[in-house]
Amino acid sequence: MNKLIISAITIVVLFFAYGIYSNGSKKSFKSKRLECQNKTITFESISNKKHITKAQELLLSNNYTIKSNIEYSKLMPTVLKDFLNLNQVDGLLIKNIPNNKSLDTKDKLIVDYYIYENDKEDKNKKNDKAKLYAGYLVFEFKLKDKLLYKIQTDYMKQDGSDIENRIKCVIKSFLTIK
Repeated sequence: MNKLIISAITIVVLFFAYGIYSNGSKKSFKSKRLECQNKTITFESISNKKHITKAQELLLSNNYTIKSNIEYSKLMPTVLKDFLNLNQVDGLLIKNIPNNKSLDTKDKLIVDYYIYENDKEDKNKKNDKAKLYAGYLVFEFKLKDKLLYKIQTDYMKQDGSDIENRIKCVIKSFLTIK
């Protein structure tokens, strides 16, 4: 009888230990590494941590190439187009990348990003929450055509006046990866 009780207790303890371990090892979408990531909905993904340090050095030493695009709303009148164009946003990005290293290399980091203006007239929107944000930015950092890091973050103001702050958060997010 004692063996049966000990076996039952062991099973219960193992069950709870596994539950605690599996919940503790999952990374919640709500937990963010940086405070700025909590300002709006932000998702990030580190695809290749092995080359992050080199990619960060390339960015800080002005060894990068920018690929960019803006997708303005099509079904509703665009608001963003009246306030921002691609050259302006590229300028905001360049302005917010610190240049404090010197690195003589032929390698280039590719900073590939696009801005999407939320098309609130799109009938395929899942719910009213999908209409709360003004749009989002998606940044991909690539080295030798391999994705290292990707981040998506919403902006909230129709005129895009908060896009620069979101860009600052993207840069900070990338540079603080350890």
